[in-house]
Amino acid sequence: MGKEILTVVDSVASERGVDPGTIFEALEAALASATRKRHGDRIDARVAINRTSGDYETFRRWQVVGDDPVVEESEEKEKEEEEEEEEPFDPERQIRLAQARERAPEIEIGGFIEEPLSSIPFGRIAAQVAKQVIVQKVREAERIQVIEAYRDRVGQLVSGTVKRIERGNIYVELSSGAEAVILRDETIPREVPRPGDRLRGYLRALNTDTRGPLLLVSRIAPELLIELFKLEVPEIGQGLIEIKGAARDPGQRAKIAVLSRDSRVDAVGACVGMRGARVQAVSNELSGERIDIVQWDDSPAQFVINAMSPAEVRSITLDEDSHSMDIAVDENRLSQAIGRGGQNVRLASQLTGWSLNILTETQALEKKQSELDAARHLFVEQLNIDDEIASLLAQAGFSSVEEVAYVPTGELLSIPEFDEELVEQLRGRARDLLLTQAIASEEKRETAVEASDLLSIPGMDAMLAGRLIQRGIMNREALAELAVDDLEDLEGLDREGAGRIIMAARSHWFGTDAAEPGEA
Repeated sequence: MGKEILTVVDSVASERGVDPGTIFEALEAALASATRKRHGDRIDARVAINRTSGDYETFRRWQVVGDDPVVEESEEKEKEEEEEEEEPFDPERQIRLAQARERAPEIEIGGFIEEPLSSIPFGRIAAQVAKQVIVQKVREAERIQVIEAYRDRVGQLVSGTVKRIERGNIYVELSSGAEAVILRDETIPREVPRPGDRLRGYLRALNTDTRGPLLLVSRIAPELLIELFKLEVPEIGQGLIEIKGAARDPGQRAKIAVLSRDSRVDAVGACVGMRGARVQAVSNELSGERIDIVQWDDSPAQFVINAMSPAEVRSITLDEDSHSMDIAVDENRLSQAIGRGGQNVRLASQLTGWSLNILTETQALEKKQSELDAARHLFVEQLNIDDEIASLLAQAGFSSVEEVAYVPTGELLSIPEFDEELVEQLRGRARDLLLTQAIASEEKRETAVEASDLLSIPGMDAMLAGRLIQRGIMNREALAELAVDDLEDLEGLDREGAGRIIMAARSHWFGTDAAEPGEA
């Protein structure tokens, strides 16, 4: 019997490339399962196989649980609805701590008390159960091996052969023999690979669930474009060229930004290659995707101009507050700048990280004039200055009273027509206006607090009520409808406090003025 077990272990371990220890554990689990079935699954059992001789022993075991608590008759038992009921004590599988310590004084709760049990022969039934357990254990071991092999390769390029295609998902056998999947949402649109085709992909993640393919690969990730260029352009691996970013419309068009770290190396030319050989190799790998190679620049405006290629940009207006740019182009080049279905401007926006608005030169001039007029009217009305001074402020790029009040004095003095006396007068008026608005806002808030019923809530103070009103939470009923997450970022209030104040607001629903502790 022992030799038979050793034969099974050796054959399975060599055939599947799994550690023999894993097979021994699978056999022990299978024999223990067969033992439990023989006793009607009433008992718990453990089997230990000698790794040298193949002989095995069987033990019946009981898990140690806590002693049965003694409860006074007068003691009241309170059980919350959410609390799970304890499982009943099973004398066939469990033993009380006090009884267990009579046999093993050092035993603790969670340990096991064992006694020898007759072993079942390694026969047909045991062999069938062992086969099922071994298959499962081997699969688990293989998944662990794959995880260990590819854990450090997430974020890298992988390649393999297409095995099959099911429901749009492409299953690929990698060079290591592991199976990866390119989910339908990660495939290039209209790309139709066939079994046996070679494919490259970007290893996006490992699926650690027990079911489903383990390696998740993407064909549409921008990182795939970057990794392919690293393969085709040696200067990137040598550190002479740096890839700063990429954006893709998979299967149709892409843009990639590059920067030379050596003045003697042309980053764009190196990536294009002799007669376009390098960029063409990458394009072929991506089902004919057209690729624009863009020169990166540390000036956001110049970078956007480069990214908009082949469209020619006439002017750019940059708004850092909204992180957007208005781009003016010739009217007869407007469709080229936007691209089919907005493709060109969309990719340029993704590559640069700026929101881009494409305008004709006429539209850009009209929009700029409209913004200047709005700023001029604002300064005339709020600072009580004449139209000429307001126009000078607007033309210098000022658009709000806050800017006039708090920008460095030198910026205002840089306007040729302004002197120190005028600058101080403008700053004084701007600050007075802001102070007046702040006082009015505070008075309005205090009036709103007094008119609200928020102060009737236990634990509420005027400051907290004011912050709630600023959020648009005007009364007790509105607060009662909220959840803790809605107040999580409110200044001066943590999750526990938010839960307490919400429950206090709800107290009238239950006919009590006291807030119950806990979260909403």
